[in-house]
Amino acid sequence: MRAWLLDTGPLVAYLDASEEEHLEVAARIDAFKGQLFTTSAVITEAMHFVAPARRGALLLAEFVAESGLQVLNFSQAEDLMEAAHRMEKYRDVPMDYADATLILLAERLEVFDLLTLDRRGFSVFRSSRGNYFSLVLDQA
Repeated sequence: MRAWLLDTGPLVAYLDASEEEHLEVAARIDAFKGQLFTTSAVITEAMHFVAPARRGALLLAEFVAESGLQVLNFSQAEDLMEAAHRMEKYRDVPMDYADATLILLAERLEVFDLLTLDRRGFSVFRSSRGNYFSLVLDQA
């Protein structure tokens, strides 16, 4: 089964039709027949962006429930330490906590197809084994 990791930007763009990337992201997500994965940090970040909009929080919750999006948590001490090390390593890019948890998720699942709008960051970031991310929006 195909699997994609989902970053904050596309999640927000999918839910907010006023976002510039909405149509492209919606077309990709709606056509995808695999499993979507993300982290609780991404959900928290997305909730921050969509909550001010009328029904924004509810739309995000409904998307998670209806899409079957699998949300994994990386808030245990070992995960926090690893995320912090990644953030330090890539501080000049920069890398935020949600980005770091997506890298940990990619390593755990061995999935490197990522739906993100952060081309700058994720074209630089690598797994601990040197794996590159395949940016879904750049695929034909």
